[in-house]
Amino acid sequence: MDNLAEVFLPATYARGVPYELFARLRERSPVCRVPEPAVGPWRAGPGYWAVFRHRDVRHVLRTPADFSSHTGATQIRDPDTPGDLAFVQAMMLNTDPPEHSRLRRIVSGAFTPRAVRALEETVAARAAGLFRAGRIDFVTVAADLPVWTLAHVMGVPEQDRALLYDWASRVIGYQDEEYAGTATATGLTEIGRQAARLRPVLEPGANPRSRAALRDMFAYAHALAGQVRGGEGESVLAAMLRGGLTEAEFENMFFLFAVAGNETLRNGIPGGLLTLLEHPGQFARLRDDPDLLGGAVEEMLRYWPPVLHFRRTATRDLELGGQRIRAGEKVVVYHASANRDPAVFDRPDVFDVGRAPNEHLSFGDGPHVCLGAHLARVQMRAVFRELLRWRVELDGPPVRLTSNFQNGLKHLPVRLTPRRVRRSVAAGAPGPG
Repeated sequence: MDNLAEVFLPATYARGVPYELFARLRERSPVCRVPEPAVGPWRAGPGYWAVFRHRDVRHVLRTPADFSSHTGATQIRDPDTPGDLAFVQAMMLNTDPPEHSRLRRIVSGAFTPRAVRALEETVAARAAGLFRAGRIDFVTVAADLPVWTLAHVMGVPEQDRALLYDWASRVIGYQDEEYAGTATATGLTEIGRQAARLRPVLEPGANPRSRAALRDMFAYAHALAGQVRGGEGESVLAAMLRGGLTEAEFENMFFLFAVAGNETLRNGIPGGLLTLLEHPGQFARLRDDPDLLGGAVEEMLRYWPPVLHFRRTATRDLELGGQRIRAGEKVVVYHASANRDPAVFDRPDVFDVGRAPNEHLSFGDGPHVCLGAHLARVQMRAVFRELLRWRVELDGPPVRLTSNFQNGLKHLPVRLTPRRVRRSVAAGAPGPG
């Protein structure tokens, strides 16, 4: 008998994603009740319906009329108070159409294919300077690109971009003692220093997503807005200010980009490299044929989904996967399980950089499909294109993030050695050594 609490417990994922358990549940109980036991200072919850099959996950994500992002927001953990819930419901992530469509339109211009193409050369140049020979913690080094890109897109000054790293670490990594206390930002602008002085000290068990817990971030957002307001800039922040957002919508939109905008790639890029290192034959195949890079990135996202799940709330009594679900009950879809569903993926537990088609759900589906997915792919391709120039070896044990939401690594020690280029005597052409 499977212990279904393992699906929920953060400690499970510190050891690794429980793919074998997911496989058994997809086969025998594709929609089932999972308990929410207390974890340390965090109180127990009422439990939820977990969804494991690809077709059911996709159905939930595509049917907001039945499975709402707004009613209870999108985290398994319920907000602590009605006021906390009302506040986070103003976030684009936690809205349903038509409100979601209105909020998405305000910032979508920064993420059109044309806008992202204009960034590609800049992103590639930044990626080209990331790596040096020797031993590095790849998690720390790789975090530079998504944080820098996000600051660039949002209009956050260079001196303050480390704030984005710190805010994301403490919000996303609150279940992990090492990440929850992250404070790396130095050399800040005046508004950055003022915000840092407002950083709250949270009581054990406090919700890191509450308005009070994020007062330093919101103080910074308003101060930065005061500098940008009235300008004609093309940053995401400028678009927010032109969009007629309420105060709560503005704060939540800033929160969404500052945290989700970089944390996904901070997980996906190191996870992709570790996957390649654990499959040296596929890494060699990619080196030999760099034209596979686009598909390889999709396979990394399928095999190591940066986000494990998202929550919805049933709007009415309904049936899913043979189970009767009542209005108001939590429904949590597991992208990590859907991405290994043998009904959709041939040999789903095999990592194949040439896999096609690849209908992974790592960027979601339906109206909430990730707005920044195209930019995320550009950044991943830029990083791994650079890595193909290096010999990369694991130089210590990887350390996983303790989180039941983010599929992350805290540390990935690797050793980088420049790949020698030899010249073919016969043809005079260079070749990899």
